[in-house]
Amino acid sequence: MADSPTTTPPTEPEKTPPPAAAPAPLPPATVRPQEYAAGAGWDVGQTAPEDAFRALDTADFATPTGPVVHRHPGGYARQIVAKGAVITEGVRRELDAADESAGA
Repeated sequence: MADSPTTTPPTEPEKTPPPAAAPAPLPPATVRPQEYAAGAGWDVGQTAPEDAFRALDTADFATPTGPVVHRHPGGYARQIVAKGAVITEGVRRELDAADESAGA
């Protein structure tokens, strides 16, 4: 078998995928809402205008107590949201809970 020549299988040309079709252009009257910010405020989807903190109970340092303040109250505190962050459902719940406990 030493006399038999080695053969390599013929190589196939590389297949290139067809070019992707360009997306259809949007009609001129279409408004894309993600291009516009929801603005600053404390509602869900808006940007927080300031930091929001709430002090923690000194007995176990786990229970939020007192009102929401916009500067660190000193000691132990929980930061609810940072300035410039988007207000989520969870942030809104925590802000509402602070309002309810302050009103009680």
